[in-house]
Amino acid sequence: MREPILAADVCLNLKEVTMTGVGFFGVHRTWDDWAGMIVGALIGASPWLTGQTDNQVAVWNAVIVGVLVLALAALQLASLQLWEEACEILCGLWLITAPLNLGYAGALGTSHYVLGAVVVVLAAMELWQDWNLTEDELAHHGQ
Repeated sequence: MREPILAADVCLNLKEVTMTGVGFFGVHRTWDDWAGMIVGALIGASPWLTGQTDNQVAVWNAVIVGVLVLALAALQLASLQLWEEACEILCGLWLITAPLNLGYAGALGTSHYVLGAVVVVLAAMELWQDWNLTEDELAHHGQ
């Protein structure tokens, strides 16, 4: 005859699964910030990577948004604050809509859709991870 499964056993097993698998994405780690910096650099370099440097407005937009994303991600690495992630989400949303707002398309427009979505998803994940942290826990990020 099998032993009955107790609620405490289920809770312990769920906690173990969370700690080993899904929990990896439940904590804001420094790789998130490094990934944000890499994406920011890719955004800034995207006009040259796609070979579309003829539209100066699109080029300056990519450089400015790329520098902002890179700087915000670096700032998160140094001193984590929730407003930094919110600003990254806004940058990503702007980058997604920039091809429509500024009138460019092709490989540069497609790369901005994709990179903007990556910024939004990464920043939203970080914001979700940090939402319930105290000021002290935010201050000790990455240590």
